[in-house]
Amino acid sequence: MGLGLNGGGLEAARYLATHGAQVTVTDLRDERVLRPSIQALEDLPIRFVLGRHEIADFKSADVVVKNPAVRPDSPYLAAARRIETDISIFLQENPARLFAVTGSKGKSSTSSALYWALAALRNKTSRSQSPLFPGKAYLGGNITVSPLTFLDQLTAEDDVVLELSSWQLGDLRGRTVPVQGSEGDKSRTRALLKPRVAILTTILPDHLDRYGTMEAYVADKRVIYQGQDEQDVTIVGSDSWGRSFAMETRGRPRIYQTWGADQVRSRQELDGWLAGPQGPGMARLSDGSIAEVVPEKTLVPGIHQKQNLLACALGLLDIGISPDLVREALGTFSGIEHRLEFFFENRGIRFYNDTAATIPEAAAAAVEAFDTNPVLVTGGTDKNLDFSPLARACKKAKAVILLAGTGTEKLIPLLQAEGVSFQGPYDNLDRAVLAAISAAQRGDPVVLSPGCTSFGMFLNEFDRGNKWKEAVQRLG
Repeated sequence: MGLGLNGGGLEAARYLATHGAQVTVTDLRDERVLRPSIQALEDLPIRFVLGRHEIADFKSADVVVKNPAVRPDSPYLAAARRIETDISIFLQENPARLFAVTGSKGKSSTSSALYWALAALRNKTSRSQSPLFPGKAYLGGNITVSPLTFLDQLTAEDDVVLELSSWQLGDLRGRTVPVQGSEGDKSRTRALLKPRVAILTTILPDHLDRYGTMEAYVADKRVIYQGQDEQDVTIVGSDSWGRSFAMETRGRPRIYQTWGADQVRSRQELDGWLAGPQGPGMARLSDGSIAEVVPEKTLVPGIHQKQNLLACALGLLDIGISPDLVREALGTFSGIEHRLEFFFENRGIRFYNDTAATIPEAAAAAVEAFDTNPVLVTGGTDKNLDFSPLARACKKAKAVILLAGTGTEKLIPLLQAEGVSFQGPYDNLDRAVLAAISAAQRGDPVVLSPGCTSFGMFLNEFDRGNKWKEAVQRLG
């Protein structure tokens, strides 16, 4: 249910069809919109029902695999005998050690940095030229790579990093599996999601158009650690949400400094902290000593990136990796596509793609990430969020170029109240790109950081980022 364009539905259909299931794919969008995904499945015996759902399909199916974006109160799901997701199917079969990451801001960068470090460590060898770590590292989940794509390859020596959205976590609430070796006692179960390392990045208002309240939104985030025990570690920020997670988890809590947290903690209360805005990341080790685990200079700009790397460092330390190896691995992380991604330079002007900044606070952090005031392209569709943080941050932008959308309509009066001038809003991306180029001079960064969802002008946030990059390279 929900084929989509970003991999989850497509890979669930492929996995099930290649493992002997009779598969029907149904999606409210039509064949024209979904053509890339349909073409990727054309060699498999799959039945498609597009542009609609048929209740009979849901009543007759043994299993319905839902896309995370489908609301759990859907009347079609109410007709299903059994409901799964690509994540739940994966977790039932996964033999590898599991790392799970969620949050409102930074979860993709944190997941990717953690995967980068685990992969980099496996490329190192000991003096005997043997690998320091066996197995392989894999990355999947909300980052648009379904873990079903690599499930058949996994062994117990591998590490899997899953980025999990609130929707994906909500779908796992209350799910259990039998404890291994307890075939004679069917009552012994554990949570389906039991990560060895769980990381929660910064929590900010998001998806309130679906959840209604922050408490309901955060309740789904809490699922990430609810299956943990004392053998596992839960890594949380030092803000009020992080403190509530630390008090609730049955895993061992490790607290890292959330820069600008509403209540600043002393270093004696922290397991990891930043030595100033421009300083390195430090960690308290199990023997009480202090070590540098994030270098002073990182390849991706911004204090929030160092904060993400610090959370990764605590997870890596907990599985026994030395501080020196942690610092070396994280120091080589160059960032990921669509998150403050540097992709083009001309006439000394550097262009960045931060389309994954889909909440106002994330776009505000992008403005703060640069040493030089950037030309900011922002705006889009609203998710019932407060745009005040973005409006305040825009005072530090050299120029503000607005994309059209319901979120932009909420942002404009806030910009006017702050005395911030702007151009647009533009309902044509080329015109926005030309305006940004005209506003920039040598040495200026130009960044697309919308602070909004993408629907309306674009298929999704990744389509928005790709079209931004194409337009800049064509016009710039």
